[in-house]
Amino acid sequence: MQMRWKRFLGRMTGFAIVCAGMPLWASTSYYPLRPEDAKAVYLVRSEGGLHGDGIGDDTEAIQRAIDKVQETAGQGIVFVPEGRYRLSKTVFVWPGIRLIGYGANRPTFVLGKNTPGYQDGMGYMVMFTGNRPRNNAAPIRQGRPQTPVPGVVPINPSIADANPGTFYSAVSNIDLDIEEGNPAAVGVRFHAAQHCYLAHMDFHVGSGLAALHDVGNEAEDLHFYGGQYGIMTRKPSPGWQFTLLDSTFEGQSKAAIKEHEAGLTLIRAQIRHTPTAISIDPGYAEELWVKDSRFEDLSGPAVIVSNDLGLRTEINLEDVVCHRVPVFAAFRESGNKLPGRGEMYRVNALTHGLIFATPSAKGEVKTHFDVSSLSSMPELVPTDIPAVPAQSTWVNLKSLGAKGDGSTDDTAAIREAIAAHRTIYIPTGRYIVTDTITLRPDTVLIGLNPSTTQFDIPDSTPGFQGPGSPKPLLEAPKGGTNIVTGIGLYTNGINSRAVGAKWMAGKDSLMDDVRFLGGHGTTLPGVSFNTIYNNTHTADTDLNRRWDSQYPSLWVTDGGGGTFANIWTPSTFAQAGMMISNTTTEGRVYELSSEHHVRNEIKIDHASNWKIYALQTEEERGEGPFALPLSIESSSNITVANYHSYRVVSSYQPFLNAIHVADSHNIRLRNIHVYGDNKVSFDNSVVIDGKATQVVRNREFASMTIDTSSDDPETQPQKASPVLADGAKLERLAGGFYNVSGAAVDPAGQLYFVDAHWQRIYRLLPEEKRAAIVRDSPLDPVQLVFDKAGDLMVVSYAGNGTVYSFRPEALDEEITLLKPQKASARDGMTPVLPVNYWRNENDFVQAVPVPRPYQYVSPDGTTFIPAGEDFVTGALYYGTKMADVLRAFGLGRAVEGKPFYVSDESEQKTYVADVGSDGTLNHLKLFAECGGESVTQDAAGNVYIAAGQVYVYNPSGELIDTIKVPERPINLIFGGKDGRTLYILARTSVYGVEVRR
Repeated sequence: MQMRWKRFLGRMTGFAIVCAGMPLWASTSYYPLRPEDAKAVYLVRSEGGLHGDGIGDDTEAIQRAIDKVQETAGQGIVFVPEGRYRLSKTVFVWPGIRLIGYGANRPTFVLGKNTPGYQDGMGYMVMFTGNRPRNNAAPIRQGRPQTPVPGVVPINPSIADANPGTFYSAVSNIDLDIEEGNPAAVGVRFHAAQHCYLAHMDFHVGSGLAALHDVGNEAEDLHFYGGQYGIMTRKPSPGWQFTLLDSTFEGQSKAAIKEHEAGLTLIRAQIRHTPTAISIDPGYAEELWVKDSRFEDLSGPAVIVSNDLGLRTEINLEDVVCHRVPVFAAFRESGNKLPGRGEMYRVNALTHGLIFATPSAKGEVKTHFDVSSLSSMPELVPTDIPAVPAQSTWVNLKSLGAKGDGSTDDTAAIREAIAAHRTIYIPTGRYIVTDTITLRPDTVLIGLNPSTTQFDIPDSTPGFQGPGSPKPLLEAPKGGTNIVTGIGLYTNGINSRAVGAKWMAGKDSLMDDVRFLGGHGTTLPGVSFNTIYNNTHTADTDLNRRWDSQYPSLWVTDGGGGTFANIWTPSTFAQAGMMISNTTTEGRVYELSSEHHVRNEIKIDHASNWKIYALQTEEERGEGPFALPLSIESSSNITVANYHSYRVVSSYQPFLNAIHVADSHNIRLRNIHVYGDNKVSFDNSVVIDGKATQVVRNREFASMTIDTSSDDPETQPQKASPVLADGAKLERLAGGFYNVSGAAVDPAGQLYFVDAHWQRIYRLLPEEKRAAIVRDSPLDPVQLVFDKAGDLMVVSYAGNGTVYSFRPEALDEEITLLKPQKASARDGMTPVLPVNYWRNENDFVQAVPVPRPYQYVSPDGTTFIPAGEDFVTGALYYGTKMADVLRAFGLGRAVEGKPFYVSDESEQKTYVADVGSDGTLNHLKLFAECGGESVTQDAAGNVYIAAGQVYVYNPSGELIDTIKVPERPINLIFGGKDGRTLYILARTSVYGVEVRR
């Protein structure tokens, strides 16, 4: 049995404490023998300029091997034998290529002493990239040249950074060693997406900068020695979490991890001999989940939390054992500190952020710290990643007769291999399967790249046709200790009974690095990625391949459990990416990405005892507008932590809920991040059906525990509103709309608004409690603005930089196109500006108060709309226009002498500013730790913020009232004859309520 450090680490606890100056373990080669794969590229020492002696320069030879895979197969494996390989510049790992070391000793990439290019700034030894450049031009991404990556040595503007479309790349079983004289050196830039990983690596950073920079997706069994930092990172390129399993940090001079917005999920980490374990950069929020870890000999605060007063900060650490850690946590903004308890102690739980005592209670931003003293150090928590059998026992599937050529039926050969052997190594190939492959209870299947090593069911395979009961491609038996790693499972699109994997194996089983093919990132022979949409993104290119026509891709059921790590399951043909049903067996999920389904991303039904960490779901515009991402029914003892629920930027269809829970108890939600840079993110983060229906609209929160059997809604005593008129009640004034926003009031106070989906402009008739259509023309209206003369200005999505105007009483064909004018000071005129912005990079304060180069002036010359270059040119972001005057839910008039309020929707903050004569926001400062879709103010200066409900703040920034609305409010504006009616646009309806004089 091959021995990995994780298998014996639990026995080393006492040794680690006594021998405090020694490394925690000695690295062991994960692949001591050469894996045989005819389609792989093998580095061979003394050939092609490869030295492997730590002296000769091996950079070009390694790069040529990587290039060869890209040129011949597009994706695949480069095998690196043991040796010391000196690098003199950055090695580029193209998408879908994996570098895997082998030999009795791990191979090591070495940066020699005083290597030029690694003394200043930042310099990478290895870099995960976007597409390989075809020429020397700078890469184009989203319609504009991409900025050269500064850490490339030597700088090369043609190299594209890894990005949300970088899949399957990896480095495994290769150590990195940075020798002295390279203070700017970084081991790996790892800015990648699904199925990219780092594993079984030691980083000896010495006096270098860091081992890893800008990480992504998942890593395990990494060991960091020295450097200023082990990891320096920010938000991963796709915007979701980074998960690190079973790894250690030792001897960093500043902090083990320096990060922000990484969605850091840290499981069974050991960090010692460094000032700080985790330092979150100033001003940034983070979703931090740390579980079953150990901190030792940390001189500064173990954890430094930033943005600690904000709603976006979500911090949870559980079961962290500390030894000589005097201060466990420090909070930058408030200055608060959480001291340890003696020399040895356990942090049972630290929760900081928006906490709900019950789902029906009012959430509060606060800190919960549960700590207990220890008299001795406990054993380390053992890993739940089972070891693969010794490589000497592996049997090569192709040596047993399987072809893997994409045409031969390999079903019989695979079955015979399973019957005769426990551990089967599957080299690169497309293995055709026409019937269920059933594993024995101890069967182990090992592949090394799930994109190039696949089990495929051809379309229209007879045994998988329906209607009929579910039929799996792969089946793991009840109670099994099975391991399946590094392969792809493809049920194709015309196999209605198909299940990718039916998993009934037990708690000690493992599925790791498995791709359920279909949908985005699916490869076909000779094609880098399969085309999956017709020209309108409403169906597959082949209408016989019907979306939502198969059973779940990964179905854990009938007592199944185990560990599931680094899984990607985006097949649009399956009814869910993963379903867990009818089991009480313990299960763990780490970094699973389930996307692009029609019905559900994840469904949990009659299941108990599961921990789901770093789950990411995503719904596409075409297939996912009605998909419920996470459904939990009739289940118990489920923890969901660091969950990211996202709808893509081009979404247009509103949907109510990200999470639905019914008839369940002890459902622990920790660090829930529900978001969308579109205008139709989920209205509610959680809906709970039990004794009563409860709705949680807060899209970001740190902690909530759900028990439908006992959690009745809390009733708050009604208090007289300080802002609403006596006796005033919220009324629904009109309804039946698709999705309304873009409101404006005319000089008489009459409300106009837009239903952009139907390209309609409405006028509210409040006395009749209905709305009349003002315009029904195909001109894509988005925002409305009135000038003082009563002309209606319309900001349109159509064309490039389209703004038109008309008189509301004029005939339909009478419109005037307004031309953009160069920006200038317009004293005496009224600028009209977005009241909310979405910024992906936490740069609101820097990006928003910037002069816009253009202005659209009203027909009467009294009003103007500032606009950016992106609006005027029609610039696209992932195929969607995101100019601020289009992305906002509404525009607000900047009234002379009054402060202007604007909301940072993504960071959930509201700012106050002055407005210059050219419409630029000046002197921006934080007003309230609350922000959302819209903000307005009444005549008394009170500020109304739409953020799930309507929150009312006095001019001093104190919360004084909450106006509850039956639907999520998204656009607020005052109107009516005397300006005292607060109009609330809320998806399908318009509401109104009178405020005090």
